[in-house]
Amino acid sequence: MKATAELQVVPIGSGVSVRQEITRVVELLNEYDFIVETHASGSNIEGELADILAAVEKIHETLHKQGSIRLVSYLKLETRTDKVITLAGKQL
Repeated sequence: MKATAELQVVPIGSGVSVRQEITRVVELLNEYDFIVETHASGSNIEGELADILAAVEKIHETLHKQGSIRLVSYLKLETRTDKVITLAGKQL
C-alpha cells in the first residue's frame, strides 16, 4: 500500500547539536526506494507503508547501537483507497 508520511526523529540527551544523528537518519531513509524531502523539522516520505514502518524501526535500532540513549519519533501517515498519493500531489 502506497503512503506518504512525515517523520521527525528527536534524539534526547545527545547534546546541543544532533546533526550527526539526523544525517544518519537521512542516510538510512535513502537506502529505501522512497522519495524523501527533508525540511527544517523532519522529512517527508513517499513509499510503501510497510517499508516506511520498517525504516522507522531500523532508524531506532541503528541510532541506539550508535550510542543514542533515547529517541522520540513523531510519524504522520496518510494512505488512501481512492487514488495513489504522492508528495508532488501535496504541493500547493
